Amino acid sequence: MINFEYKPSYSVEDLREIVRILRAPGGCPWDIEQTHESIRRNFIEEAYEVAEAIDEGSPDHLREELGDVLLQVLFHASIEEDAGRFNLDDVADGICKKLIFRHPHVFSQDSADTVDQVLVNWEELKRREKGQATHTDTLNSVARSLPGLWRAEKLQAKAAKAGFEWPNVGAAMDKLEEELGELQEAIAQNSNIKEELGDLLFAAVKIARFFHIDPEEALEGTCEKFIRRFSGVEAAVTAQGRSMGDLPVDELMVLWNREKSPKTEE
Repeated sequence: MINFEYKPSYSVEDLREIVRILRAPGGCPWDIEQTHESIRRNFIEEAYEVAEAIDEGSPDHLREELGDVLLQVLFHASIEEDAGRFNLDDVADGICKKLIFRHPHVFSQDSADTVDQVLVNWEELKRREKGQATHTDTLNSVARSLPGLWRAEKLQAKAAKAGFEWPNVGAAMDKLEEELGELQEAIAQNSNIKEELGDLLFAAVKIARFFHIDPEEALEGTCEKFIRRFSGVEAAVTAQGRSMGDLPVDELMVLWNREKSPKTEE
């Protein structure tokens, strides 16, 4: 039996201790055998669930999901502490020093009176801190584990700061049409389709940037719209006493286009 004090409420230090107990000899067999790699996806999924709670506007749900992310942070720190490389206090030390360094307008004599100036200073300090001597260094610093659309957006934004940017949205649209033509040609030749599709998506992200649209949010909105319209199509098919597989694609598309049409009041 472990020596553990039950409390009406617990703190971050209590959570840290619980993680230690779970991973110590005699703890939970599953927790003991986990590695950074084995729970990597868990961390990503928990972060997305925080985002979903934010979108819902639910404080209770957000509190719960932040707890799950906090557990992931403590779990990874615990793995490193057991290996003797660093612990949670080292993690806190690192982020504290980073925040102090990147906020000289708060912690030293520098000034930044506007949000834009803060962001300019932040990027310059970040480059200095990470030893990024070239613009290519800043591109390589963008995490490869980001969702593709977000990574494309960040790469394009950093390239734009180096002056590598289309002059206007019209030029960006021309590029999008060019990439579409190259994809169509690749499909016709059944060659390099994956590469040309990637180029088309990358060009589409550029359009999103010109209008300050988050490409992931745009695609998410389309996904939700697709579900709504698909639901309407399936309901119409079911009302006929049939199943989706019974109808040819052209008939399904008639129902789909009906769902796309603005609803009129009778």
